[in-house]
Amino acid sequence: MAVGSGGLLLGIDIGTSSSKGVLVTPRGEVLARASRPHRTSMPRPGWVEHDAETVWWADFVALSRELTTAAAGRPLAGLAVSGIGPCLLPADGSGTPLRPAILYGVDTRAEVEIAELTGELGAEEILRRGGTPLSSQAVGPKIRWLARHEPDVHRRTELLLMAGSFLVHRLTGRYVLDHHSASQCDPMYDQRALTWATDWARVVAPGIRLPELLWPTEVAGVVTARAAAETGLPAGLPVTAGTIDAWAEATGIGVREPGDVMVMYGTTTFLVQVLDSARPHPGLWTTSGVFPGTRTLAAGMATSGAVTDWLRELVGADFTTLTAEAAEVPAGSRGLLVLPYFAGERTPVFDPSARGVIAGLTLSHGRAEIYRAALEGTAYGVRHNLETMRGTGAEPKRIFAVGGGTRGGLWTRIVSDVTGQTQYIREETIGACFGDALLAALATGHEVDHETWNPVAHTVRPDPRQQDRYDAFYRHYRDLYPATADIAHFLAAEQHAAGPG
Repeated sequence: MAVGSGGLLLGIDIGTSSSKGVLVTPRGEVLARASRPHRTSMPRPGWVEHDAETVWWADFVALSRELTTAAAGRPLAGLAVSGIGPCLLPADGSGTPLRPAILYGVDTRAEVEIAELTGELGAEEILRRGGTPLSSQAVGPKIRWLARHEPDVHRRTELLLMAGSFLVHRLTGRYVLDHHSASQCDPMYDQRALTWATDWARVVAPGIRLPELLWPTEVAGVVTARAAAETGLPAGLPVTAGTIDAWAEATGIGVREPGDVMVMYGTTTFLVQVLDSARPHPGLWTTSGVFPGTRTLAAGMATSGAVTDWLRELVGADFTTLTAEAAEVPAGSRGLLVLPYFAGERTPVFDPSARGVIAGLTLSHGRAEIYRAALEGTAYGVRHNLETMRGTGAEPKRIFAVGGGTRGGLWTRIVSDVTGQTQYIREETIGACFGDALLAALATGHEVDHETWNPVAHTVRPDPRQQDRYDAFYRHYRDLYPATADIAHFLAAEQHAAGPG
């Protein structure tokens, strides 16, 4: 298959529970889609892992072969990849993984190391220099955890890889990382200077060679002959530096101007807001953005769709049925309130030992009320994060919703009613892979008009009749975590002591 500057664009993303890819024209028309489910390993409470070979690479190979076949001989112009992150994949000097990848903030194993590094480097200095407090999202504490608990693996680790950079390395041979992903390698990245904080990196990751930094809109290299033989891609195809999935997804729905916010409805809920300047806040993540020199504010809930999926399996019903039943339940779920911290919580509480709560249960409640209360609980979490963003002085102006949870309409409607915010849903909501294709277009010299690439298809406006009721529930939602935190921490300790089961 030929490589051409005016050819088609490929975007492939490695997600938490599935990988997706698209084949797109330079005008943003999607010619083909492909997806591949995979399982996430949770070998112990608080541990969340992926095998890079059998999940990341196997998924990429399957998707790239399917999509290049769909191209039917038409030339390709570029490829961009993204993936869950920030992750820690220890690899040897050749890029061979030494253990399964330790995933992003949902993996909470490094609580001790978070506290240690915060004490050693200073919480205020970490926030001032890196823009983000250390939490379960940070890579640095997980590297120290590795040194303490798997010293042989740590001793052999030479490269620091994530989902996207692992694929870029396997495809091109280049050892690079995009600035955005690097800015989540806390505390090893200097947000002020937009480069590695080499002095802190020597403390956190001794012996590990740091990758060259590029922006996601830059080409990292081209597909090698060996990678071409494995993937079906043409040798010489330009490959961008890649990035973390949420930021690729935000790009794909046109979140580019200060005040633009993405709310991603998925296994977790994630928010990205573009900033006019860095605004560090102890309850949020300040990161480098996708475009050179830009910065973003980010927030993330540890669970959202994961809770509804758990409920679906628990009650043995499909999402269509549950959504239809929940839509008949009035706002407030007939007196139920859910704290959706079923896997700890990330922003703005940063508590890996937080736990889920269903308050107000009676024998008269059924699955419809519980399911709606779970949706409302995540909506309260979105409101909490938006209010925290607003508290930095960065006013959310336009909110774009994306992800699988936008289908059906109920969840987005509840979020708009709870937050009082209008949400815009673009025509394409397939996810980060579409944003990857857009990044591939930009990196290979194509001009992109975001409104043409992905126009707004639906607008979700808040119902003012629900405001007072949801305001009252939200006040109690904010009280529920501090009221139950000590109990949750005791139970979390019991769960860790019990081990897998």
